[in-house]
Amino acid sequence: MNPLVQDVLLWAPSVAAAAAGGVAIHYRAKAGQSGRAAAEAAVRADRRVAVHEVEASHLAETRLPRQVLAQQSRAEAGTATEGLLHPELAGTEVDTAYRAVLEQISRLIAEQSELSEGAARVAVRAATRSVQSLGYELQVAITQLLDTRHDEKLLELIQPIDHATSQLLRRLQLLSVLTGSWPGRQRDDTALLDAVRGGMSRIRDFRRVQVPATCEFHVSGRIVEALVLVLAELMDNAARQSAPTTPVEVTVLEAHRGVSVQIHDAGPGMSAEVRQKADRRLSGREPFRFTEIDNPAAFGHAGVGDLAARYGFHVSIDEEYSRHGGTRAVVFIPRDLLVDAPADPAPEPAARTTPAPASTAAADTAEPARSYPVAEDGLPMRRRVKPQPVESTLPATEPPPRDAGEALAAFARVTRAHIPAQPRAPKEPTP
Repeated sequence: MNPLVQDVLLWAPSVAAAAAGGVAIHYRAKAGQSGRAAAEAAVRADRRVAVHEVEASHLAETRLPRQVLAQQSRAEAGTATEGLLHPELAGTEVDTAYRAVLEQISRLIAEQSELSEGAARVAVRAATRSVQSLGYELQVAITQLLDTRHDEKLLELIQPIDHATSQLLRRLQLLSVLTGSWPGRQRDDTALLDAVRGGMSRIRDFRRVQVPATCEFHVSGRIVEALVLVLAELMDNAARQSAPTTPVEVTVLEAHRGVSVQIHDAGPGMSAEVRQKADRRLSGREPFRFTEIDNPAAFGHAGVGDLAARYGFHVSIDEEYSRHGGTRAVVFIPRDLLVDAPADPAPEPAARTTPAPASTAAADTAEPARSYPVAEDGLPMRRRVKPQPVESTLPATEPPPRDAGEALAAFARVTRAHIPAQPRAPKEPTP
């Protein structure tokens, strides 16, 4: 046997054993690597599950309550991805599912809110109309009583009841306006000063209101009732927010684009938060919701803003230009809502007469014949002419009843007793 072949035969088992060992080592190493990958994959899966669980808890405990609160307070809610605790989930299936949940909850909240608001408006409108009808019946009964009885004592007792009824109806009118109803009365073109006095007559502290003596402007009849309600509400607020010994001054200022009615009070003013809320409501841009009304309820500014936006005038408040250090409310009326003063009624035309014939007219205009006596000096002599009785063409008149004027006199006495005397202006010293 060839020694070389003998050596190869001797080395073959060793080489085979070595090769088998190498293969075994290779497969054991590969098995070890796959085990580590599986372990790492398991760790990643566990972490992913933990992230999803934390994100789900964050959705239920934070993001959903934040979404509900934002909708209830009418605040702007953030996007669906802003609230993620793990930004790497943005755009994934989990993010899409959470976004769908938030949108569905938001839609359900909005639908339920509108249903609740609609039900509240229907309830308020029904209650307001029923109470308004009773208030009008009460006013008619009071008017009939005052027309039939001219007793000064009775008038003194009834007048405060009539005034309180007018205030009640004013508040009901404002509530009715907030439910979307019409103010309820159509007026003719009216002097602006009469509208101011009409608003003054519908508040409790009308004696404290000082109005200008004259005003030449007139407003269109379609805005008269709305303007009276607005002025009454602003004057009432000015009187309630100031001391009972201070005046509420009303002035009228002509501007380039219209007329401004200014109401000055001497109250303490308004805080920044209350001022901002009043500005939003007076603008008419923020819809009033009965389901979000304050406690105690305050809807005066909301009603004023609704009327102003509906009829085309503008209402604002400020404290910088108040005459007495309180608050100034300004009602600006554009010129297109002003009208000319109504013309005086034309006199009745005289009865038309048929013209006389020319011959008769010429005879009438000709110099009459001289049929009077003449004295020696040629001058005419005077003579007395006995006047002829003239038959009256006026209809016969009847004497007035005995109680004529008693109602007006009683009203004047009661009014004079309730209105305090105005302080006289000091006299200027004579030089």
